[in-house]
Amino acid sequence: MVQESEAQGPLAELYAQAKAQSPRGTVADIIKTMSLRPDFLAAIESASRMHFSDGALTRAQHEMVASYVSALNRCRY
Repeated sequence: MVQESEAQGPLAELYAQAKAQSPRGTVADIIKTMSLRPDFLAAIESASRMHFSDGALTRAQHEMVASYVSALNRCRY
């Protein structure tokens, strides 16, 4: 994983966006797991914004479903 202090170019920009959008003001480790493929990370971020936007379910409901599925899969994220 590329740490925030070592990020350059497009990855540094993606980290800055993630940090600005984070309630904690940090780059989450799950974001860093994709740091070796900034192109993939950008695509995941775009899909995530669409997935977690309000629609049939609220963002909170999306988060609850995601948390439940992660628990079922024994995923720490």
